[in-house]
Amino acid sequence: MGNLVLCHEKHASHPYEISRIHCKIFTIEELCYYLCNNLYLIDYTIMNEQLCSWLGEELNMEALAGQLRDVIRLHGSVEKFVLTILKSSRIYREPEMIRIQNVLERLKSQKDIERQKYKGDNLLESGEIEEAVLVYQGILNQDKDETVDAKFYGRIYAGLGAAYGKLFLYQESARMYDRAYQICEDKALLKPYLYASSKYMSLEEYHILLTKNEEYVEVNAQMREEVNALRQRAQIEYGDSDAMMDNWKRQYRRSHI
Repeated sequence: MGNLVLCHEKHASHPYEISRIHCKIFTIEELCYYLCNNLYLIDYTIMNEQLCSWLGEELNMEALAGQLRDVIRLHGSVEKFVLTILKSSRIYREPEMIRIQNVLERLKSQKDIERQKYKGDNLLESGEIEEAVLVYQGILNQDKDETVDAKFYGRIYAGLGAAYGKLFLYQESARMYDRAYQICEDKALLKPYLYASSKYMSLEEYHILLTKNEEYVEVNAQMREEVNALRQRAQIEYGDSDAMMDNWKRQYRRSHI
């Protein structure tokens, strides 16, 4: 049985509103939940006297309010402000606090749009594919940020390509990888582009696609070699069976989408 985390009993009579998303908070648990699920988007707006007063007056957490006021008075960082709240709540255990601190440290010097991409990348890596798609699309729907690296948006398209591939939306995946390649001109993007294309095109259409670029032919040959190598390894491990085929197909799909 896992260890229980005791919740605080105090419920605010008047909520604190997170102005950025118009979210009303009634408890310290809700505040911590908001902070931990929005680490990528937290900025100086969360660091204010109003929050300190609310914690002291509504939740009777005067000691925490005093610590937060000290952070503000000494011009401390937003990261320190957030960690002070999370540590004081005693909701999160040490391994989780270390993870949160590491994320905040990495985000410290990033622009807001870079934080959004980092959020999308982490959602994709953790298997929350639909959420990752929404984050990536949100970035592309914003006005273009001229301060980021020229290839930044290419990496966004590549992230979308990977996400669509994991959702088996291969035509959309191929289109995104193609956009990513046009921007980044990174040959490594051709492999997932061709793999996704091969999954939705007919054999004739795919062969026509290969004739459009000499590099496509070269990359396709590499993919075939990799498939053969996986098949041979699977035969050694599993013999001639359905389990063998399923295994090497999964391996190949994971390595190319």
